[in-house]
Amino acid sequence: MTPDHTLVAPETVGVDPHRLDVLLRRVRLEVEHGPLPSAQVAVARGGRLVAFETWGDADRGTRYVLQSVGRSIVAGVVWKLIGDGLLDVNEQVAAIIPEFAPNGKETVTVEQVLTHTAGFPFAPLGHPKMLDREQRLAAFGRWRLDYPPGSRFQFHLTSAAWLVAEIVERRTGLSFADHLREHIAGPLGLSSLELGVPVERQPGTVAPMTATDRTSDDQEADPWGPWYLSDPHVLAAGEPSHALVATAADVALYFQALEHSGLWKPGAVAEGTRIRLTDHPHGERVYGGGGGPRTSMGLFVTVAGPDAGSGLPSTGSAALFGSAGAAYQLGFMDPETGLSFACLSNGYPLAGYDHSPRGKALLTNVANLAADLVAG
Repeated sequence: MTPDHTLVAPETVGVDPHRLDVLLRRVRLEVEHGPLPSAQVAVARGGRLVAFETWGDADRGTRYVLQSVGRSIVAGVVWKLIGDGLLDVNEQVAAIIPEFAPNGKETVTVEQVLTHTAGFPFAPLGHPKMLDREQRLAAFGRWRLDYPPGSRFQFHLTSAAWLVAEIVERRTGLSFADHLREHIAGPLGLSSLELGVPVERQPGTVAPMTATDRTSDDQEADPWGPWYLSDPHVLAAGEPSHALVATAADVALYFQALEHSGLWKPGAVAEGTRIRLTDHPHGERVYGGGGGPRTSMGLFVTVAGPDAGSGLPSTGSAALFGSAGAAYQLGFMDPETGLSFACLSNGYPLAGYDHSPRGKALLTNVANLAADLVAG
């Protein structure tokens, strides 16, 4: 089943229209009277879109840089390879990518990379080296472990996705971007979904990152946060877990496709979203009060689990999965209710992340309203 971009009345697929109206008004408020320069929201259930709205300096065709929301799409590519018998999570990465092995990394497994426990969370690979495959492979070899593989959970911000991309290329013969286009986005009709948008095609099609807290022209953004993607050349370089672009409609319909398209083998998505660990994302192993909620991990995707950490809603089921993205973005699917949701914006604080009480409340409020849309 190819996703249908035609909107249907929410009540025809069991979505409460009154709750949906509250959710849409809540996001619109942040554009019309809040800090966001634009926002785009989509809601889907049963393979059908029930809402697709855009506010501010954007339109329905505007694509957004997905940041960490894109990890759920990277995850789906991997789940398909696993379901098709092309990849086993117990394989050692070095057996697939021999160049990766030096400096004690020969024992790292595919599962450890996908669950952010591989031991090199901040391994560097910057622009322009990321553009050249040989330089990427050389960087893999130079990377060193910060701790023994499997001993600690800490988000591998970009390093894990670069390895995932190379694994996909070794097993399919296609670059990650080409494989995504030919085997996921193309067959599903998700035409806005793209990795590595050329510089000349970005203006007017991809929403530019815009500061939400700039008070003077001489204020500079934190170059080590999400702002590195504001460089058109870096976005074109296509770092897999953050540089994907899409509309909110295609993100919501991608989640629906995991269940309704038949592209994934039976059980592949369930296996990909099965919780592999629950821990604090910075390794403190907080199993009680203090330190905030824990995060549950499937294979390269966060799962609500018992604590609904990492920006996921607490009003959905424990099986709900997806990713929040800096600074005001979220995409998720709840397998128990069948509802998927995407909220995208191009507004970013200069620090890259909004840890203010208002910022945290905004994403939490929107997430919980979205997860509670199913009637009954």
